[in-house]
Amino acid sequence: MSLRIALDNAPEFYTNLDIIQGRIVLGLTRHEQIGAIIVKLEGESRTALGVPANDPNGGQTTSASSGNVVHENHKILYKVDQVFPDKNAPPLIGPIILAPGQHQYPFRFKVPFNNACSDPAAMARIGGLAGQGGFASGPGIFGLGGIRVMDGSKQLLYSHVTKTLPPSFTGFPRQAEIRYYLKVTIQRPGLFKENWRYQIGFKFLPIEPPRPPRTNQEAYARRPFTFRPRSPASQLSQQGKRSSFFAGWRSNSNPNLNESYATSSVGANGKLQAPSPQPSTPQGSIPPSIEMSARLPHPSILTCNKPIDLRLIAKKLAPANEEVYLTSLQIDLIGNTVVRCQDLVNTETTNWVVVSRHGLSIPVSNPGDAVGAEVVIPDTLWRDAPLPNTVMPSFVTCNLKRDYQLEVKIGLSWGKPVPQSSSMFKTKTQQGPIPQMLHLPLHFSTIEVYSGIAPPPQLVEAMRHQGGGGGVRPSKSTATARPSAAPRPSQQAPPPQQPARPPRMPPRPTPQQAAALQAAAAHDPLYPPQLAPGQTEPAYDDAPPSYDEAMAEEMAGTVGDRPAYSGVTNENGPSTIPGGNEKS
Repeated sequence: MSLRIALDNAPEFYTNLDIIQGRIVLGLTRHEQIGAIIVKLEGESRTALGVPANDPNGGQTTSASSGNVVHENHKILYKVDQVFPDKNAPPLIGPIILAPGQHQYPFRFKVPFNNACSDPAAMARIGGLAGQGGFASGPGIFGLGGIRVMDGSKQLLYSHVTKTLPPSFTGFPRQAEIRYYLKVTIQRPGLFKENWRYQIGFKFLPIEPPRPPRTNQEAYARRPFTFRPRSPASQLSQQGKRSSFFAGWRSNSNPNLNESYATSSVGANGKLQAPSPQPSTPQGSIPPSIEMSARLPHPSILTCNKPIDLRLIAKKLAPANEEVYLTSLQIDLIGNTVVRCQDLVNTETTNWVVVSRHGLSIPVSNPGDAVGAEVVIPDTLWRDAPLPNTVMPSFVTCNLKRDYQLEVKIGLSWGKPVPQSSSMFKTKTQQGPIPQMLHLPLHFSTIEVYSGIAPPPQLVEAMRHQGGGGGVRPSKSTATARPSAAPRPSQQAPPPQQPARPPRMPPRPTPQQAAALQAAAAHDPLYPPQLAPGQTEPAYDDAPPSYDEAMAEEMAGTVGDRPAYSGVTNENGPSTIPGGNEKS
């Protein structure tokens, strides 16, 4: 016997609105009794956390003692289809005998928008035995003719959120993972026969929400600074320094030292007094005072596998007759992953170095510039550095959450920076004062990362007509934004702009659909329609689709370009979560 799942034109990863289709290929070497063949499309968000020893609740809130590991598994995606026998065929008395050879059964699923575990009605309808009421197959031998599907009542015990399906996610072994599967189960009736099972994993990356319109507003992180005044010693010329390492032992190589001993004297008590004060070095220039600011478009949105749309600006705050140089630049993307398992919460921090430039010598403040002049740092330092393909979009699901921060680290020098190739054995003398170095961090506390998979234009238009761009997720940013000038109380704000054309009318039902609606409305809600003869429970059905999903039914396959995405290292590898498996 051989069993496998063959996908048709499988991409690197799937996304919302995609059609996942393929064939179940079953090879038999002898006659076999088959009750049914069930294919399931599943997605799981699993977490596991250990109860700490210093838990103030003593493990009471998690129903586990200290040191134990608690689990939480959310079925964020769950669809079932019977490919053999045909679910629309009349019920059979017994199993079907398949002849030796290769048998193929096609299947087809459509990936929805939102997670399924947040719909209590859908979870409550899931359960029972496939092949007994829900699917058309016989009871089998000894009454063991059904295939057990997921018990949706377990999902009702958890708290849920209704959000877009999260991306495939690993990286925290034994703590959290999000995986997507295609599973097939072949039911073999009999007391001592086990069912055949096979599964494959696939990567998933969601469609990004519609982006807000581009404006001139900017979110910025800025910090003013002033260099320390130079000491007289640092302003002395370096011409008199020794030219080699061993030349410093000669007494005539340091005239200042000889002068100090020459001006020292012995006091009345016989002790050596401090040298008499010498004429001070002329006062140096005024320390430069500059404001560095990093600016992003508001709302602050980054895109997977795309460079950062960043601007760096230096503003002169005080007159100074010397230059200030940019010596280093590092841009870090910080990801915070909140792992929740029942009442336990843990936050993991991951850091990606997007740009790292050192040994720079870019002037950011010139002596001839007026106070208030701004210098824009050239974006050639970061415009060719995209986000790593291991960065996933921001997401929120029932037991996992990922958000981002951005930190820009800047190195500045008052005076020409010393090349890195210089050393203490350098024979060439150095002119001028010693450069003064300074490092500044510029921090954006909240950054949204989008997947880069734009939704179909038809869907965006439909959502916009639904009600002001429905489905647009607002970008929350604690970085300061430059808002437009608000009208004064004496002024009246201009009326909102009316849409250019009226919203599209909903499609009218066909005569067959109208008759079905009238027949459904004729039933009294207190007396639902009776089951068909021989039917023990209502047939399995998906949750009622949302407006977005209903509008997207005819838009499958219209998704544009897809960025590079790593997702999981091995989507077909074993689970890294210890225990907590739920059979389905």
